[in-house]
Amino acid sequence: MAAIELRDLTKRYGDLVAVDDVSFEVEAGEVFGFLGPNGAGKTTTLRTLLGMQAPSSGTVSILGHDTTVESQRLDALADTGFLPSNPQFDEQATGREVLDLHESLKGGSRRADLLSRFEPPLDRPVREYSTGNVQKLGIVQAFMHDPDVVVLDEPTSGLDPLLQDRFNEFVRDERERGVTVLFSSHVLSEVRRICDRVAVLRDGELVAVEDVETLLDRSGKVVRARVAGDVPEDAFDISGVSDLARRPIDGATRISFTFTGDVDALVDELDRYPLQELDVEEAPLEDVFLDFYGGGDDA
Repeated sequence: MAAIELRDLTKRYGDLVAVDDVSFEVEAGEVFGFLGPNGAGKTTTLRTLLGMQAPSSGTVSILGHDTTVESQRLDALADTGFLPSNPQFDEQATGREVLDLHESLKGGSRRADLLSRFEPPLDRPVREYSTGNVQKLGIVQAFMHDPDVVVLDEPTSGLDPLLQDRFNEFVRDERERGVTVLFSSHVLSEVRRICDRVAVLRDGELVAVEDVETLLDRSGKVVRARVAGDVPEDAFDISGVSDLARRPIDGATRISFTFTGDVDALVDELDRYPLQELDVEEAPLEDVFLDFYGGGDDA
């Protein structure tokens, strides 16, 4: 049984269709990335999944519980952690008081461990917190009751790079413990590091559900080479080459392109020229994102 399941989920606000016929499953113990720019419908989908608003049509469930039904929703949420985007807490309360309240409602068996990892300033009032400290407090409250499922909406927003790395390592550890994580983000590089599969949402519609490696294969490789002397006009005119650029430099030619074709054909083409340098690496996952969004601004 899938830990999270959405079937034909649609959410309308009057004539506006915010989420349109979205279906996917998240398996138990999986870190599942939910991609899309701001305004794509990610947060609407998560809020509907968690029972914060009713779907216009379709079904949603967590751990086999229909979260549109109150009694089942309460059972599901007892084993679910949630970190919203831009979490907000009582600004007059200290961080310690905020966590005390959450612990009284849902438990806090992992509170001490999480505090040692993320170290929000517990004895200061929330009104004095930086954005990063609010985010750290939110992470602790989302995981402190040891949930089986955690839903995260832009969880590293406001964290410095060191804390982002610490959080990503923590999520990988949680996966090893069997925790299921639904991870909404528009930061593709972090999704690439921690997610098993991803769904891509565009204008409220699901345009892809794929494992990360397949997504990387779609983006191909970035090839950069330095060739002695000039190269003919038809150099690297083979299937799979795109965005070819060449530039003369110090008696040589620098060439770069993206390659999605047959590797043997690429090797044969490279053998035709006196190479001085060669670098082949994965294309940025952002390139795949642009493939889905056509380079437009959907924010």
